[in-house]
Order: sequence, then C-alpha cells, then structure tokens
Amino acid sequence: MSQPNDLSRSLVPLEQDSTLVAVLELSQSSWLVAGAVPGVERQPLKKLDPDEQALLRLLQRWQEEATRAGRRVTRIAVAYEAGRDGFWLARWLRSRGIEVHVIHPTSVAISREHKRAKTDRLDTAMLMRVFLGWLRGERGHCGMVAVPSAEEEDAKRPSRERESLVGERTRIVNRMKGALARLGIRGFKPELRRAPERLETLRTPEGLPIPPNTLEEFRRDLARLGMVREQIAAIEQARVVRLEQAPRTGPHAMVRLLASITGVGVETADMLVQEVLSRNLRDRRAVARYAGLTGSPDESGSKRREKGLAKSGNARVRRGLIQLAWRFLRFQKESALVQWYRARTAQGARKTTMIVALARKLLIALWRMVATGEVPQGVVLRPAA
Repeated sequence: MSQPNDLSRSLVPLEQDSTLVAVLELSQSSWLVAGAVPGVERQPLKKLDPDEQALLRLLQRWQEEATRAGRRVTRIAVAYEAGRDGFWLARWLRSRGIEVHVIHPTSVAISREHKRAKTDRLDTAMLMRVFLGWLRGERGHCGMVAVPSAEEEDAKRPSRERESLVGERTRIVNRMKGALARLGIRGFKPELRRAPERLETLRTPEGLPIPPNTLEEFRRDLARLGMVREQIAAIEQARVVRLEQAPRTGPHAMVRLLASITGVGVETADMLVQEVLSRNLRDRRAVARYAGLTGSPDESGSKRREKGLAKSGNARVRRGLIQLAWRFLRFQKESALVQWYRARTAQGARKTTMIVALARKLLIALWRMVATGEVPQGVVLRPAA
C-alpha cells in the first residue's frame, strides 16, 4: 500500500532545459524574485511591489526570454517560505497554471555562525539552492507545506477565535483579581453572572468602598467580560448548528465520531479534526511529529541524552491533547491507555512526563479511529442519540 507524499522531495523528474524556476522573498513593502531561466546564463533578480499581477507578468517575460534563447518552457515552478502572507498567493498562481510550493521555514538549514549576514538577496539565493535540490528529488534540502484550500482555512477559524476569546476572558479575570488583592479584597469572582451587582457592595478591610477610578475600571472590565462571554457562546452555538446541518461525510463525520467518546467535547473534537486529523499524514510518526510530541535526542560519540519534547509542531494541538489526556484519566478510567499510564506511574515514572506520553498515544489512537473506525480498547462511547 502506497503512503501519502510527505512533501520532503519532488516526485516529478526535473528537466532543467524546459523548467523555469523562481523563488520569492515576501515582505510587507516589497517582493524580491529570483529566477533560473533555461538558456539564460545570468541569474535574474527583480524587486517588485506586492502585486500578484506584476509577478505573473515577470514570470511570463522570463518565459519569453527562454523562448528567444531556444528553450521551450513547459513547466514553471515557484516557491516561497510560509509566513504572514499565508497561502493565498499559492492558490492564486495555481489557478493560472503555475506550479507553486510553500517551503516550511524551519526545514531550511542555515549557517550556524554567531553573526551571519542576512539580507533578502542572500535569502533568495539560499531558497533557490534548496528548492533546486528539492526539485531534483533529493531528500534533506527542505520540506514543503501542504497548501490548504480557502474552505479548509476558514474551517479552522471558529476554534482559533474561541481559543483567543477564552484567553482574553482569563486575562480579564486575572487582572481584576490582582487589582482586588492590592485592595485587600478576596473571594470575589468576576466570572459569575451577578458579579456587577456584588461589585457595588465590596469593601476593603478598612471598611472603605472601592476607589472611584478603580471602580470604573472594574465596571468596564466586567462589561468587556460579558461581551467576550457572549461571543464565546455564539461561536459554540453556531458550531453545533453547522454540525447538525453538515453532511455525514468528511471532517464533519470525524467530529461526530470523536464527540461520541465520553470526555471529548465538540470543541476539542472540532479542533483536533480541523488542525491535524483531517490532514493526509504519512503514518503515526508523522502524526505525533506534527503535534510536536516527539523527542529531541542529542547524541554524539558516547553522549546520549534527551532534550525533551521537540515542540516544533502545532502548539494548539499539543496544548489541547495534554488537556484531553488529563480528562481521559477522569472519564476513561477503564481504557487501555489509562491503565498503561497508571501502571507506569505506579512504577515511579513522573506524572508530568507520562501525561505527555499518554497524549501522544491518545493522538495516534484517535487518528486510527477516524481513519479506520477502530475504537481504542476500553474506551467508553456515549449512547447514540
């Protein structure tokens, strides 16, 4: 059975006499484009304003130069590093028949000099070298990022917006509790519904009311907290409505399947599916590596040590999985995964270390579940509605 392409190398043979290669260094103010044109000895380098039409005209002009030099260009390959601009440019160029790849920035090896020179010109030269090696089919030059569709990117927005709002809610509550502690007031819970009413009755240990400026600040914080709470509820309600109306196939079916596990909510299921489980990953090692839950060994000669988690993957997935692993200990006590965790900790292993190992095993088990329908051993499912 063939495995999915992991984008670590090109599977299409490179014919340099008929392939126009270009790399982009994108910034907010300008784009620097470097090219390798068949039949043209010079290495053209052009600085453009951030304009996709100007880029397309430049590529067509280079193609015409290759034709005048006696080379017929049948393939145009363009690459740039993933960053702030996202993937819209890749989708736009692909819709016009141009092959576009997005390079994973951390996969490009750079000089380890303490003070190395770094300019856009040097960066484009480096990208050209690694991109040509990737096009030749050689491993180790760089890795490419899978370009998502606009629909796939949009599907991630609710869970990411909710995560941002939950963080904002926590910041407001902590800021208010800190300000109240400076006044000697404890036990007040800003997250409660009746908090605005109780705010007026609070007194300091000296029997004084809250100072007027601080009181006005608290009122604004509570108003902001109420708005954030309403937005979180709106996102959660809209997600449930969309899930009920969505077809019973694709990512929506994965979300329903994960949400049927006791202890896994719709929010967690949707985040895992949209961020990692719906991706076409090669094997279980690639799944764990995408979440940054693999180790980082440091071995040289007789030295053997482990530097901890790589943390080079999706931090959002990693945080959610570790939280889910703690919930699994509570809601899935009879599952094989929890029994494995308890056996290891009973032998003296640290709980914080083993919870990460449990999160990795849990991710792989959930990935197999949505891929093949295999329910992890001992996991309890909710009754069918």
